[in-house]
Amino acid sequence: MRTLSSIIGVAIVLVAATCPVRAQDTPPSEQLSGAVELRHGANQSSAASQRKIDSLGNQTDALFDEYRSVLKQIEALKVYNAEMRKLIEAQEREAEDLRRQIEQVGVVSRALTPLMLEMLDSLEAFVELDLPFLPEERSRRVEGLGEMMARSDVTVAEKYRRILEAYQVENEYGRTIEAYQGSVEIDGESRTVDFLRIGRLVLLYQTLDGEDTGMWDATAENWVELGGRYRQPVRQGLRMARKQAAPDLIAVPVPVAEMLE
Repeated sequence: MRTLSSIIGVAIVLVAATCPVRAQDTPPSEQLSGAVELRHGANQSSAASQRKIDSLGNQTDALFDEYRSVLKQIEALKVYNAEMRKLIEAQEREAEDLRRQIEQVGVVSRALTPLMLEMLDSLEAFVELDLPFLPEERSRRVEGLGEMMARSDVTVAEKYRRILEAYQVENEYGRTIEAYQGSVEIDGESRTVDFLRIGRLVLLYQTLDGEDTGMWDATAENWVELGGRYRQPVRQGLRMARKQAAPDLIAVPVPVAEMLE
């Protein structure tokens, strides 16, 4: 700014030197006033230029800051896109694995259905040949499985699971004792009795008044009376099965296994 003022001052002197006649004709006060106005105008023009320069400088700084911010965003997007590519590749591999598994399920389902039907037939035959305990409950279970096999809204996996579950229930019967009520035909009369099942070894009954006691004869496929000798042991066994007495040894008749020739 000082340089510009000095130049303007020199210009004024040069103008005054080249116009001696007019300077002599113009009063000194007017000459000084014109020089002051000229310098004032130059100062205003210089200040306006400086403000414009400052404004451009601020805009440049703002644009540079925005540029750096955009660069950071670009770098972050590059890292994000790289991670997304890895995720997409992993999902594509999983999808391919699922497609292969689905194809295998179709093959397994075709092979598993005949096996399940065979298992169901074996279970039904086993229940019919077994001791006749809980006959209605066990028959309903087998019938329900047969109806389930004809349903299209049940998956093959669920069908297989429920058949295995029925096998597990039947397996548990061989390791437990149980007491429940039912009916037995005694002397041509249907009577309500307490049944005592000891594993799959023996199935006994006792009338509610405790007078009659009997067991299932698998060989004769019929109920036989035991008489008063086993009245107390069976009564004790019923109490143990109902957890009304501590476990203890009881004397009950057990069928002898036949020797195979």
